[in-house]
Amino acid sequence: MAHAIRFYETGAPEVMRWERVAVGEPGAGEVRIRHEAVGLNFADTYFRTGLYPAALPAGMGVEAAGVVEAVGPGVHHVGVGDRVTYTGSPLGAYSTERVMPAASLMALPDPIAFETAAAMTMRGLTTSYLLRRIYPVKRGDTVLLHAAAGGVGLIFLQWAKLLGITVIGTVSTEEKAAVARAHGCDHVVIHKREDVAERVREITDGAGVPVVYDSIGAATFQASLDSLARRGLLVCFGTASGPVPPIDAMQLAVKGSVFVTRPALADYIADPAERAELSGELFDHVANGRIEIGINQRYALEDAVQAHRDLESGRSIGSSVFSV
Repeated sequence: MAHAIRFYETGAPEVMRWERVAVGEPGAGEVRIRHEAVGLNFADTYFRTGLYPAALPAGMGVEAAGVVEAVGPGVHHVGVGDRVTYTGSPLGAYSTERVMPAASLMALPDPIAFETAAAMTMRGLTTSYLLRRIYPVKRGDTVLLHAAAGGVGLIFLQWAKLLGITVIGTVSTEEKAAVARAHGCDHVVIHKREDVAERVREITDGAGVPVVYDSIGAATFQASLDSLARRGLLVCFGTASGPVPPIDAMQLAVKGSVFVTRPALADYIADPAERAELSGELFDHVANGRIEIGINQRYALEDAVQAHRDLESGRSIGSSVFSV
């Protein structure tokens, strides 16, 4: 019998329940997939708390890797027995198996393990669009990356090094600083004891950086704005500390005619051709060892409550996965 994590109301981690569920046969355009590993992402907590809307009751999770067990009518790009990975709606990845839209699936190259895929599909594709789509970052640029020792951060640091980009990374502890440095971070700022914007100005000889990548949100928004060079871009791609405050348009002019964007991964992988291009480069880097995916926390699916507690406490480093 299949099992899944479900929630019937929004709130603290304790709202999640481990339940037996019935999994039917796939309909038109659908597949049934048996999960081998499931990704744990900070975005999962947004659905649980209600920051991101979900029709309740609902499943949890948007990322997993596994094997196709059955296909419905009209499915041609994957077949029974294929190794696949995915990220995106609908919710329900925290499960041993499920029926889902086939269009979400990406073929998983043989050299990439299921656990690795579950740890990097969302984070890796996020890094891919940050570096390859949202801003024309080029060799020699210096950028600011918050949460440099996080799941996206550790992939970003390695990819940025391949592209010849200098990264100033923020972290919360000495332990995380060491991890960030080991993954290629050029300048580490411990934000709990240093003024981030001041350090950025020192490192850049007063110029600031052309782009800031900020997944923290409320707590770092002002420092991010203050770190930008004239006509720089602030990329707010996460809200780990809460939503960013309302934006005063005049302040963008005062700060140097800067720009702010709040992108979502879904809009960069909606087109199958673009998704294939972004995932292809990511998978090639990982399969050939140019980018290493470290898994620092592993949980059983039934321990999702503890996993969310750890994630929200800031104790997690790098990527986390559920073993199935």
